Amino acid sequence: MNRRHFIRHAAFGVVGGMACTTFAIGLAPPRRILVKAAKFEFTPNEIRLRKGEPVVFVLTATDFPHGFSLPDFKVRADFFPGKTVELNFTADKPGRFHLLCDNFCGEGHDMMSGWLVVTEG
Repeated sequence: MNRRHFIRHAAFGVVGGMACTTFAIGLAPPRRILVKAAKFEFTPNEIRLRKGEPVVFVLTATDFPHGFSLPDFKVRADFFPGKTVELNFTADKPGRFHLLCDNFCGEGHDMMSGWLVVTEG
């Protein structure tokens, strides 16, 4: 192995090692929040997180195609029985926000809602 080739490989090893160490020390993976939808409710129906906290909503439906909508954040997703949808989300403001199903799922559909509670840092 010539000197230039050796230096290039050594540099990649140092940079790669620094990236792995940075992830392991300072950056935890986003919190995963399982949200299950069934006529006519979300479980949980209240989700709490901190402003700026990255989360992944893991959406599952048991009986019907449902929608997950956070209108105040312009965030929505469709999800279907037998399939899981992952929705990355970071709240940029504190408060209490309505979350709802926006796919009509029967006569109790109007009551299918919940809350996202975002606290300051």
